[in-house]
Amino acid sequence: MSGLNLVVIEGRLGKDPDMKYTQDGKAIANLSIATSETWKDKQTGERQEKTEWHRVVVFGPSADYVGDRFLKGNLITIKGKLQTRKWEDNDGNTRYSTEVVADRFDG
Repeated sequence: MSGLNLVVIEGRLGKDPDMKYTQDGKAIANLSIATSETWKDKQTGERQEKTEWHRVVVFGPSADYVGDRFLKGNLITIKGKLQTRKWEDNDGNTRYSTEVVADRFDG
């Protein structure tokens, strides 16, 4: 059985893209994207809001594009896939980090 690993997020950048470069000069852009939902509380009638933060990474020429054109507060739509990385912290503990690896975006 095959599956589909597709993520689409539309939200606002919480900060400017964090640009890094590999030793051979390839760009990596780390993004923090906020999405929010609002609703009316059934018991109190008050408006409620919940914000989720999404870690997104972009590689190569696409990362350069994002770094040159997007700033904190900009609305951005990304498409990509979920990826979980396994790593060890300074104390030798195994840690996991899940992020979206984006390959398409609009803004």
